[in-house]
Amino acid sequence: MTGVVLLYVGVVLIVNGIWLVGQARAAAIASEMPAMETTAVGSTVSRGGGGYAGDAAAGQELGGERVAVPPARGEAHPLFIQNREIAILNIFTGFIGIVIAATYIIVGYGPSTSLLPAVAAAGNASIRNGAAILLFAFTYLWVAYNQYANAGGRGLGWYSAFVSITAIVFGIYTISNTPGSNTADLWLAGNWFAWAILWGMFFALLALDMPIARLTGYVAIIAGLGTSWALAIALLWGKLAFA
Repeated sequence: MTGVVLLYVGVVLIVNGIWLVGQARAAAIASEMPAMETTAVGSTVSRGGGGYAGDAAAGQELGGERVAVPPARGEAHPLFIQNREIAILNIFTGFIGIVIAATYIIVGYGPSTSLLPAVAAAGNASIRNGAAILLFAFTYLWVAYNQYANAGGRGLGWYSAFVSITAIVFGIYTISNTPGSNTADLWLAGNWFAWAILWGMFFALLALDMPIARLTGYVAIIAGLGTSWALAIALLWGKLAFA
């Protein structure tokens, strides 16, 4: 089940990263188009924001705030994805995460109450897996909600900070409890730290309004490929297994 979750997490991170880069690019084009203003002497000046304005606008879009519609040449680019289209993928991935997380928690609840240490430890591990999956599944559902509700992104930004800190804790725990040199477990430990960086960037983008949308998008694409999608393929194809 972990492989299934990681597969869709990889996909959603990659596509969300493409969406962020495309939104920033389109917004930058929009900001560079001359917005003619009549001055006191009758001359005109143009307003431009370039990459900075594009990244700031894309950050607003991630939070669900509506910005100026980009020009046609921005929308026509292959990297440009409509907000409601990306919301569908976030909802689907969040739903899969919730279902699998609930399964882990329900399956682990009984054994976790056992008086036998080995059985109880297995049950606790299952519940822990479910809790970790829920942590991220809620992020994708929140992004989708913001797209439809125009709710703003600061709350999601602060939640991302919480996820980032928690990911560091999970990473340290995974390293400390990896038996021997199991590749899958060590890969997962590295993933936790990579996710901590990415969700920390979401915090900086949404809560602190830092204009890093394109950088965050590129990091999301790389993280989606290297941390989730590739590991999911290895697990689903039986090349790796957790200890």
